[in-house]
Amino acid sequence: MDRRQRKTRNAIFEAFSSLLERKHYSSITIQDIIDEADIGRSTFYAHFNTKEELLKEMCTEIFEHVFSSDVTSEKKHDFSHDKSFFARLTHILYHLQEKQQHIRGLLKGECGEVFMRNLNTQLSEIFEFRITPDKSIPRSFSLDFTVHSFAETIRWWLQEHTEYTPEQIVKFFSGCINTFDFSLE
Repeated sequence: MDRRQRKTRNAIFEAFSSLLERKHYSSITIQDIIDEADIGRSTFYAHFNTKEELLKEMCTEIFEHVFSSDVTSEKKHDFSHDKSFFARLTHILYHLQEKQQHIRGLLKGECGEVFMRNLNTQLSEIFEFRITPDKSIPRSFSLDFTVHSFAETIRWWLQEHTEYTPEQIVKFFSGCINTFDFSLE
């Protein structure tokens, strides 16, 4: 994708996010997005076939970098030397915090389910091999419980409590889930 296409795609994402802040997903039309992004109809359709595809691509793009296993040093945070599980969660929260303007709109209404489903899928891959529950608890239950708890923690934080740092959120979460062993492999 060249720079011009990337710029147009970002304008569409920005417009869609802005509309999600003001309107319900079901009431947003392609025309609304086109008007908000100040682009032509054919330009929109050159990037997305439907509003649903736009929503899915927006979630994919947010999660692509957030959940990358390649942790490099970054300007606002550096977790490249800390490979612990909780450092990974903190790193993820920093990236979600950077995208919070988009995410807040995505968490509202009907598209919130799509976002949370995608978030849970991504988190499941991270938590899968980190959970060592009590032998009396089925592993699948422990995984679902932990993943959904962390996903809801993220929702709670981004929607209502951004005064807490990513480090504090991970500390809150780990304090609640202290019966699991999240040690390194």
